[in-house]
Amino acid sequence: MPHRHRHTRAVAAAAAATAALLVAGLSGSASAGTAPADSAPTAAETLRTDAAPPALLRAMERDLGLDRRQAERRLVNEADAGAVAGRLRAALGADFAGAWVRGAESGTLTVATTDAADVAAIEAQGAVAQVVRHSLADLDAAKARIDRAAAERGEDAADAAVRYVDVRTNTVTVQAVRPSVARALVAAAGVDASAVRVEKAAEKPRPLYDLRGGEAYYINNSGRCSIGFPVTKGSQEGFATAGHCGRTGASTTGYNRVAQGTFQGSTFPGRDMAWVAVNSNWRATPYVSGAGGQNVQVTGSTQAPVGASVCRSGSTTGWHCGTVQQHNTSVTYPEGTISGVTRTTVCAEPGDSGGSYISGSQAQGVTSGGSGDCRSGGTTFFQPINPLLQTYGLTLKTTGDGGEEPPPGEGGTWAAGTVYQPGDTVTYGGATYRCLQGHQAHAGWEPPNVPALWQRV
Repeated sequence: MPHRHRHTRAVAAAAAATAALLVAGLSGSASAGTAPADSAPTAAETLRTDAAPPALLRAMERDLGLDRRQAERRLVNEADAGAVAGRLRAALGADFAGAWVRGAESGTLTVATTDAADVAAIEAQGAVAQVVRHSLADLDAAKARIDRAAAERGEDAADAAVRYVDVRTNTVTVQAVRPSVARALVAAAGVDASAVRVEKAAEKPRPLYDLRGGEAYYINNSGRCSIGFPVTKGSQEGFATAGHCGRTGASTTGYNRVAQGTFQGSTFPGRDMAWVAVNSNWRATPYVSGAGGQNVQVTGSTQAPVGASVCRSGSTTGWHCGTVQQHNTSVTYPEGTISGVTRTTVCAEPGDSGGSYISGSQAQGVTSGGSGDCRSGGTTFFQPINPLLQTYGLTLKTTGDGGEEPPPGEGGTWAAGTVYQPGDTVTYGGATYRCLQGHQAHAGWEPPNVPALWQRV
């Protein structure tokens, strides 16, 4: 039909613009020569994969079975894959059904579509095309209906505690101790059963109670949690952490038991997010505490793709790494359901709650809960950092910001400190740009400067 032909041409034209982002490693592709004359930075340069410290690389080597070169190459490939996937998502529109990386070095990017006519455009960018039945938008909508059914049933849904869109199987997956509960939820939600996969699970996730990012703090001189990421709100300094760690108004002391701050906002259940404002004895730094107490730089908050490596810092178990399994997961804890968390293979234990998840030098989120431990392994969930920053009007502390106000956006709508999601549009310097990857903007990441994050339209 004519509409389909126009769509196919649009996909091909938009996807062609991604060629400059390809690197060797994505299905063996070589870099294309379409970069602008001013040599705009690559995705890896934008996301500062070179800022990954030795301690983080060593943790990746240990937990992912890599050598040093593979760990470094994996971070570069994941940065570039995210940029390519972001551009293809914009090009495919309603056909888009998700993207993920795989391989020891994340060298293969797969992009799923519901239309076989998109295959050539996807493959032209060095990605593997997979034609599936359900679009990502349709799966997200189905999961939302199942989540509403779970909320209506309250504790009765606890035996079907984990729900997520699995782009690799093109299904909404429901993990359940009792599969019959999961099937009842699907039926109550009126969701097509062909779009759902029920997976039997033996464990029930729970918040990791009792508990520089990753360091310990104490709530009301009692429970212990871990700092997520240092933040600012205007001139006020503080840190992001998990909502289940403390309620608004609760007081905190630091790892050294010195008076520290007060919870200014806390949400749990529903989400698992909070932030603490600290007193003048404490200073926000752009670091996460790595192995041996070494500083790990935080340079931004660009969301890592499914399959990407991610590492966690916590006050109980220190540094551990794994991979991103699914975004936008819902988990029913005994205290209630939280939605919008990310599921990972990284282990964690009580006291790690609130701690930092970081991919390369990009902040990902704060530890919520999970199952298992760091001796036998397990599954954990983190509250993504960008929604937390947006909810409380916070600015992530990053290296190189100097504490100065960023320059104005040349009369456009782009603004540093704003959290942008894929598909958002802004103007800057008289041009319009579309966001490709979720992130919080900061000075130096103006749209013309970071083609990995913004596409001119």
